[in-house]
Amino acid sequence: MKPANPDPLAQLTEIRAIMERSSRFLSLSGLSGVGAGVVALLGTAFSMRLLESAFQDTSVSGGYARLLHSTPEMRMRELPSLLFLTGGLIALAVLVAFYFTRRRTHSGGQKLWSAPGRRLALALAIPLVAGGLFCLRLYLGPDVAMVMPGLLLFYGLALLNASKYTLDEIRWLGVTQIGLGLVCMLLPEYGLLFFALGFGLGHIGYGLVMYNRYERPGAAAKPAVSA
Repeated sequence: MKPANPDPLAQLTEIRAIMERSSRFLSLSGLSGVGAGVVALLGTAFSMRLLESAFQDTSVSGGYARLLHSTPEMRMRELPSLLFLTGGLIALAVLVAFYFTRRRTHSGGQKLWSAPGRRLALALAIPLVAGGLFCLRLYLGPDVAMVMPGLLLFYGLALLNASKYTLDEIRWLGVTQIGLGLVCMLLPEYGLLFFALGFGLGHIGYGLVMYNRYERPGAAAKPAVSA
């Protein structure tokens, strides 16, 4: 008796899944986004308190608005504190993302620092480093109001660049960040609010979507990737 012919469609689906796993990092955890968003909201609160103390203005966005209209000397005085706060927030967000993503990769029997993972990290790092240096130069010059829009725009571009190597939700998160950055250019005095919306609520929202689709017990959806 001859064995039944395998289903060609099933074979093609399996081949595509294997190719996706070898070229894309599909174990990105939605809880990483939620954690990073919480860190960003805490950072927004700390930034507001720091600027309120520095400029003696407790009104909503008062300290930030005064920073935008301050002299280069005054901004230079606050730069070490802001850099320290920014570095701490980035380190904490990376640690949170590392913890949850590492937990998910181990539960799925995959490696965190795989070839797709390295490509994803590099695709994120190049625009982020370039954007960080660019925004630092803006802060030291007369265009300090464009720092927050620049952060959102470069982060959105980094996510778009990295989305080739991971889940499709990352692409739409990038588009969201770019949109917020463009609007923030028109309303620069509300930069901290846009920071909280993009880096805080944006991460939390997309993180919850990804968790419910792929990680929640009983979730049946497969990671969404574009051809």
